[in-house]
Amino acid sequence: MMNARALFLMAAAFGAACGKPAARPQPPVPVTVAAATRGDAPYIVNSNGLVEPVQTVAVQSQVGGVLTTVRFTEGDEVKAGQVLFEIDPVPYRTAAQQARAVLARDKAQYDAAVRDADRYQALAQRDFVTRSQADQAAANAAALKAVVDADNANVENAQFNLDNATIKAPVSGKTGSVLVRQGNLVRPNATTPLVVINQIHPILARFTVPQRELALVQKYSRGQTLKATALPGQGSGAPVLGTLSFVDNGVDTTTGTVTLKARFANEENQLWPGQFVAVRLEVYREANAVLVPTPAVQTGQDGLFVFVIDKDGKAQVKAVTAGRAVGDLTVIEKGLQGGERVVVDGQSRLTVGAKVEIKKS
Repeated sequence: MMNARALFLMAAAFGAACGKPAARPQPPVPVTVAAATRGDAPYIVNSNGLVEPVQTVAVQSQVGGVLTTVRFTEGDEVKAGQVLFEIDPVPYRTAAQQARAVLARDKAQYDAAVRDADRYQALAQRDFVTRSQADQAAANAAALKAVVDADNANVENAQFNLDNATIKAPVSGKTGSVLVRQGNLVRPNATTPLVVINQIHPILARFTVPQRELALVQKYSRGQTLKATALPGQGSGAPVLGTLSFVDNGVDTTTGTVTLKARFANEENQLWPGQFVAVRLEVYREANAVLVPTPAVQTGQDGLFVFVIDKDGKAQVKAVTAGRAVGDLTVIEKGLQGGERVVVDGQSRLTVGAKVEIKKS
């Protein structure tokens, strides 16, 4: 028989075994979720661009003289044909009047010579004058005709000089600083222009894309206009909408890029020549694509996956095939149908079947 001490120890051990508490259930894992949605997924090519005017014109004078009038304020927006400068027209007006007077004199002499030639021709046929006299009269008329033609050219040249004493804007655009002031002597084709005009309505942004994107740009630009967006202020400004207007005819062999240009109406002057901008070119748009926040896509030993919360509030794993990124979202090409709740934060503590507690965002 066991002694009392042995019985006591056995009873104590049995009691301890019977009184051991059961394992407690694991608490829910706090996670942040978002819905897998369906929507348009644009294919965007991002680049840095430089704004440049459609046209830049350095206004020069074609005649010399004293600059008497400046008809605009520097920095004004001017229209094509608007008067900008006036050069003293007196010398050119006098020269034009003189050229017209010489033309009138020589024209009168020519008309008289033609009449004489006609009379001599008639008289020669009746043998009243010799054929030599008739030929001489015709030659005089022809010579005076050449003089009249030269006079007409002189009149046109004098009128051209007079007209160019008034200098007009060749294009519409924004004027820069007036580089030659009133009272200065202006010379034709001087080194310093009178003013520079930049056409900024519309305006262009020049940018480059990698040559691997060229095939897509060419494909989707056939028969349609590709949308472009310029973001001034190094990408922090309000977007300006435009369209692709130019694809260069060659690839830069040193950089492996192709130069493109986008055209913008620029009605509010948000873009300025020489300004650096961020350019976004939308090449095409995929409709009804499945999109999830990019942090939801995880990488495992078997590839990419996402955690999906089922109707019981438990985490399940879905293998997916992920496509390109669209901003903060990723296109899911296979594995999700749209509408699923996917985990975007807290995946590190999750296991298959784990109960979750959805945090409020």
